Amino acid sequence: MNTIENTGSVDEAEIAKFEAMAAEWWDPNGKFKPLHQMNPCRLGYVIDQICAEFNRDMKAATPLSGLRLLDIGCGGGLLSEPMARLGADVVGADAAERNIPVAKLHAEQSGLTIDYRHTTAEALAKTGEQFDVVLNMEVVEHVADPQEYLRTCHNLLRPGGLMICSTLNRNPKSYAMAIVGAEQIMRWLPKGTHDWNKFITPDELFEMLSQAGLNPVDRKGFVFNPIRWSWSISDRDLSVNYVTASIRPEE
Repeated sequence: MNTIENTGSVDEAEIAKFEAMAAEWWDPNGKFKPLHQMNPCRLGYVIDQICAEFNRDMKAATPLSGLRLLDIGCGGGLLSEPMARLGADVVGADAAERNIPVAKLHAEQSGLTIDYRHTTAEALAKTGEQFDVVLNMEVVEHVADPQEYLRTCHNLLRPGGLMICSTLNRNPKSYAMAIVGAEQIMRWLPKGTHDWNKFITPDELFEMLSQAGLNPVDRKGFVFNPIRWSWSISDRDLSVNYVTASIRPEE
């Protein structure tokens, strides 16, 4: 079995949770159902931010052509694949080893070329690799040291590069929705998938990003409507799921 260096942000217990669910990544009604439901909303935000930052035409067939993109915690490739379809040169990295063959097989079946690696952000940073875009989606609440992890993400960005980082707010509503609702009542996710104490408020994340040397430029909420059973982006409601955009300043 391949092993990866146990770096500061790696939480072995968190990795084990996702190892156990690896085979279900592409089942829209399986354990990753919430991500499948949220994915169009996440993609819309990601594409908007990338195209605005790099002055790309969203109507073009491959608007992300020429951009090198890292998807940290890529899982089965739910974000890596659409980024590749839009023309980006994609590296998908995941610390959970079992996710990588699942992602590779699905990309191959989809006719996509994606560089999937069983590795960590820290290991990538040590090689000196840098990217125009880093996608850091629903990862920061699972690492052992969020501040150190975000410093590593800064180092993975080229000057002028863009990072999209999404996570979960920490308040009574997020506990009710993400822990009680998603894990205990709806059973969308196995119990224990999330640790509410690791959730991060938007103000805390903005401060961490700034401390990591990044310039936070935007934040929005991902809001679930239980009546319409759909997700939308909100300028005001960041009470549960939210996303941020930040830039590594030019040197």
